[in-house]
Amino acid sequence: MPDVVTGATGFTGGHLARALVRRGRTVRALVRDPVRAHHLEADGIELVAGDIRDGSAIERAVRGADVVYNIAAIYRHAGTSAAVYRAVNATAAEQVVEAAGRAGVRRVVHCSTVGVHGDVEHPPANEDAPLRPGDIYQITKLEGEARARNAGKRLGVEVTIVRPTGIYGPGDRRLLKLFRGVARRRFPMLGRGEIYYHLTYIDDLVDGFVACAEHPAAAHRTYILAGGEVTTLNALIAAVADVAGVEPPRLHLPVWPFWIAGALCEGVCVPVGIEPPLYRRRVDFYTKSRAFDIARARHELAYEPKVGLREGIQRTLRWYRQQGWI
Repeated sequence: MPDVVTGATGFTGGHLARALVRRGRTVRALVRDPVRAHHLEADGIELVAGDIRDGSAIERAVRGADVVYNIAAIYRHAGTSAAVYRAVNATAAEQVVEAAGRAGVRRVVHCSTVGVHGDVEHPPANEDAPLRPGDIYQITKLEGEARARNAGKRLGVEVTIVRPTGIYGPGDRRLLKLFRGVARRRFPMLGRGEIYYHLTYIDDLVDGFVACAEHPAAAHRTYILAGGEVTTLNALIAAVADVAGVEPPRLHLPVWPFWIAGALCEGVCVPVGIEPPLYRRRVDFYTKSRAFDIARARHELAYEPKVGLREGIQRTLRWYRQQGWI
């Protein structure tokens, strides 16, 4: 019986699909463009062509499966409507569980985000912390959680929700600007830098996903998965600088002018589908604390991050340099 991975052409889904193959699993991936996904086929992954919003494609993908890992998501793209976010992050989550129920799938592991907790006022936050999504991505991810859970209850499918913190590692591009900026000594520091920042190395996250699929205790549960170390933003930047062999940035600029500039950029660019040069959420990176408690995953799943922060930074920076990006 195969394991099915949606979003396998992305960073997280691709790592997960290949890791499952290495573990001896038969893996099937739902992909929009099989040509773009040919590298997955070369790794021994069966491809099913179709969009996550297409119920018939989901049906084909999950037929005869044991576990479905729903990783597909719309992250943040300029000009994307709320309807598209909702279709991919919320409605499709329900459709995946419904199709899994009809196909007799044992468990669906659905990837959400710690972003559903918003700014953490009293870190570290656990799974029971207040839910305060702050943008359309986070709002629709929270809706997706609820719709997946409800569908699982209706159809008798075990649904496990995973909320990862910021994911990084070889293959990731979201933190490239941070690594490159620090390595080239061009990283702007806004504010005091004393907010918390919590990362998850991709290999540890994959281990956590597999534990959520295999452990009996994980049925109908929600888990925050994160690395074992929490640092301040200052400490994180200092660690990247140290690995890169440069001095960390010393100048700290005030936040508010950049937040206002971000709001103006969004107001001008987003309505016409242009990627703004500055977003308010990029400014929020410097002001919102992200520190999380992984005690539930440790206790119930024996989840234990193996890659320390410095080692993860070294691996990621090395990969960026191999690509010629730094």
